Amino acid sequence: MDLSHLGAPTGPMVRVHGGFANRMYRLDTDQGSFAVKELNLADRRSAYRVEDVFRFERAAFAAGIPMPEPISADHDTLVHRWAEGETVPEAPVSAAYAAEIGEILARVHALDVAWPEVSDEEPVSRDWPELAARAAATGQPWADELAAHVETLLAIARFVDTCERPGPVVLTHRDVQPWNLLARQGRPVVLDWELSGRLDLSGELGSTALSLAKGPGFDDIEPAVFRSVLDGYAAAGGALPPPGPSWFVYLIGGWLGHTRWNILRCLAGVEASTGPDLALSHESVRNGLRGLPDLFGRLPQLETLLL
Repeated sequence: MDLSHLGAPTGPMVRVHGGFANRMYRLDTDQGSFAVKELNLADRRSAYRVEDVFRFERAAFAAGIPMPEPISADHDTLVHRWAEGETVPEAPVSAAYAAEIGEILARVHALDVAWPEVSDEEPVSRDWPELAARAAATGQPWADELAAHVETLLAIARFVDTCERPGPVVLTHRDVQPWNLLARQGRPVVLDWELSGRLDLSGELGSTALSLAKGPGFDDIEPAVFRSVLDGYAAAGGALPPPGPSWFVYLIGGWLGHTRWNILRCLAGVEASTGPDLALSHESVRNGLRGLPDLFGRLPQLETLLL
């Protein structure tokens, strides 16, 4: 990657911990500090719309959305100015923080940015029996768990495929999770926009509100925090879609696809040169196999958050 436009380095580029899909580095130069993201092009779940996303980010930044300044983008590298702030733990945020996230989403959805008229949702795969057989044959440490949940995973796939989305479809971030946020003086900074695209509004709001209202599991959901995201959205002029299971279908479908993608990485059995480390893929598989059946079983309970 050619980073000469960022200035003369004042030290080596340092890899930053984490990255569920790509690899992130910090580069300090005489022109400032930069976040350099190396896009994983080797085994992506879907194609990156690098130019479209960069244009969307520039519009959001120009509109005053609290986010890192987008500097440059090419086919395999994204560069942003380094953003300082406190990481957001996977735990219920404050009601004020949640409301501001809702307001930010309403402002993002009001932007007028051109986007290709194609679906950005990932196709649903139903090859779970085959994956379970391959996992058993290759001795994967989570093979028994996968085999035990095949029917549930197929039921989840059917739900994701058939659940009616009420609309409207909005151009949005699509990945507002605690690990993609910072807190600067207690207020949100939204990171990691590369999954941006068109999405049913209920799916974006449900995924965002639930992720900010809970810890790692689903036993400590704070309804007031969930509601604060929606109240902030409405207060900023956003119209809330009708309640229903569609609010959670994007979250469940995204997690299902992420789990399957990491299973395929583990079945390949080699440390890829891009994307998450193999150990992180194994951890993501275990988390998905334990969390997805739990989440799916709680759908009726989750829908009460909308009432």
